[in-house]
Amino acid sequence: MSGIARRPALFGRLKAAVIGMVHVGALPGTPRSSLPLTQIVDQACQEAEAYRDAGIDGLMVENMHDLPYTVCPGPEVTAAMTVVGAAVRQSCPRLPLGVQVLSAANQQAIAVALAAGLDFIRAEGFVFSHVADEGIINACAGDLLRYRKQVGAENIQIFADIKKKHSAHALTADVDVAQTAEAAQLFLADGVVLTGTATALPADPRELQEVKHAVKIPVLIGSGVTLENVGNYLDADALIIGSYFKKEGYWANAVDPDRVKKFMEHISPLRE
Repeated sequence: MSGIARRPALFGRLKAAVIGMVHVGALPGTPRSSLPLTQIVDQACQEAEAYRDAGIDGLMVENMHDLPYTVCPGPEVTAAMTVVGAAVRQSCPRLPLGVQVLSAANQQAIAVALAAGLDFIRAEGFVFSHVADEGIINACAGDLLRYRKQVGAENIQIFADIKKKHSAHALTADVDVAQTAEAAQLFLADGVVLTGTATALPADPRELQEVKHAVKIPVLIGSGVTLENVGNYLDADALIIGSYFKKEGYWANAVDPDRVKKFMEHISPLRE
């Protein structure tokens, strides 16, 4: 990944690096929790290894099964995500590995990444405010970067969502996506994440070009990439893919290694 100031590029010079999503099972204390943590960890490692063997460029673990999300998940979630992250890191020691803790639990994600030896986090609500499913999410950049500094985690990169999916942005209707990306860059994000309006819905390729021209930090696509539309996103620095890599293309299903392998074989010559 090119253009990251002060920090090493996670993916070298690779164009449109592919980051596969490991959606860990519902964690202890959440409404749909049913499995012991040891089984959740085993499933996450199995999915990570399936991605690795199919040629993925990087991975990110996320507690997406913890529905409905809360803006302040309990310490049990942070602890469980740390255990999962550390196990996945051990299974895939050479892959760039990140974490997202829903919802907007960005300091918790930094703590998980630091303890588990991960490389990056995906952060919601980095700049500006928006109304999400969980309520109002306010900007956190100032507090988050101070926390990262205080705990000695400056090597952990922060990829910030802009005009995030599953959210209303009427509060910032007079601030376009390029301006939002510029604000994130000014506030020292290591990269920005561009999405569609909901999980599995594609980002607007025109917005990708607008944001690429507006900032010098990496631009990632965070939803809706498929084998059929990936050509629209080859200018992105990375592609975060969850739904398409799951069986039948549905995010809650298990990883389908054949879909991952076919996608990676397709995109490989396009990146040369």
